[in-house]
Amino acid sequence: MIDQLKQELAEKDAAEIIHFISSNYADRTVFSTSFGIEDQVLTHLLAQANSNINIFTLDTGRLFPETYYVWNRTLERYGLAIQSYSPNTAEVERLVTDKGPSSFYESVENRKECCFIRKIEPLSRAIKGYDIWITGIRADQSPNREEMEYIEWDAHNNILKIHPLFHWNLTDVEEFLKVNNIPYNPLHDKGFPSIGCQPCTRAVQPGESFRAGRWWWEDQSKKECGLHTTNAH
Repeated sequence: MIDQLKQELAEKDAAEIIHFISSNYADRTVFSTSFGIEDQVLTHLLAQANSNINIFTLDTGRLFPETYYVWNRTLERYGLAIQSYSPNTAEVERLVTDKGPSSFYESVENRKECCFIRKIEPLSRAIKGYDIWITGIRADQSPNREEMEYIEWDAHNNILKIHPLFHWNLTDVEEFLKVNNIPYNPLHDKGFPSIGCQPCTRAVQPGESFRAGRWWWEDQSKKECGLHTTNAH
């Protein structure tokens, strides 16, 4: 399927990719949004295409108030159904009871455990039964993402991933938002290029990388929670 899609989507821009997938694979496709600016662009394109592609988000229970704000604005603007997936309550209760509410600061292992409970496990439920997963990943967001392809097989999750904005740069995204008056998270105007859980995200400083504000207390060479990694990692 991946070779077929690469041939079918060759030379298509992001809007054309969304339209093609919506027309041919809508019932087999799911789009994940965290309400970042790239995801807002894709939500806009899905609405323009009158797409029936299912949309989901992961509500980790630790999101910024601004994220919930743009979530509401998005529902008001587009009227698209966005399925919310939350972590298993019993697992969150166990984690916080055993290790406290901020164990992720103490070690990489603890942080990965928290990410697994709040993100990875809910993600597995969200994409189960689908063949294609659309994301807002761009190549220039991190060294790990530069190693990806705009269409790739995710062996860990057993699903085909398509990144329609893979070759866009930040200016492309910001200009598209402005021209189309798309609602976006106000934290992006305060130095937050990448927005995750509130305790694990800070603003970046001039000269820092796109992902520097995520898990800033850890090794700067690895900035992924496990949702998006190359098959080489």
